Amino acid sequence: MNASATLIAWAGPAQPRSRRVPPDVVHLSDEALIALAARGEEPALAALYDRYGRVAYGLALRVLRDTTLAEDAVQEAFLAVWRSAHRYIPERSKPSTWILTFVHRRAVDLVRREERRRADQLTDVESIVGGMVDEEAWLGLERERVQAALQQLPDQQREAIELAYYGGFTQSELAERLGQPLGTIKSRMFTGLARLRELLTEPDHEPDHEPERWQTKRSTT
Repeated sequence: MNASATLIAWAGPAQPRSRRVPPDVVHLSDEALIALAARGEEPALAALYDRYGRVAYGLALRVLRDTTLAEDAVQEAFLAVWRSAHRYIPERSKPSTWILTFVHRRAVDLVRREERRRADQLTDVESIVGGMVDEEAWLGLERERVQAALQQLPDQQREAIELAYYGGFTQSELAERLGQPLGTIKSRMFTGLARLRELLTEPDHEPDHEPERWQTKRSTT
């Protein structure tokens, strides 16, 4: 069992302390446990986790304010303790201070990682919003052109098209709403759209390929 698996197996809150930590290490000092961890003794790592895991989690949670990230920070910190145990010097710091330094350092690293991730997401959103603003400006111009052309249609055709494209009604709903046969509504829509396309492609309406773009966008809404 590697150190990561040891932490997962022995850190479960539902397990009694006596099952998590072997009795031959439970009474050893912190310094002795770190020395054993430096020699690859996984029960020593579990004992250190048993003693400081809760305090470490509280520290990580205060920094990160997220339970999942706090758990990740604690586990990664204790793995760092495992890998760095051979470098521990008792004269320089208490074991608890040394261990919690790893926890705090890892929690800060996760905060910075999350800030970078959110900044990247914000950049993506700004790019999308910028594109939407350009699209909205174009749609505003198109809307003015279309409204001017709609005013030149017969009232019944204009009413059917406006209710369908701006009101979101289906042709069946329009037939029921206007009290007309479905075939009549379809005819009004077909004739009105055909005339609308002609109006939008006449010289006075600056012919280009945008009417087809408008019609495609409206029909998909």
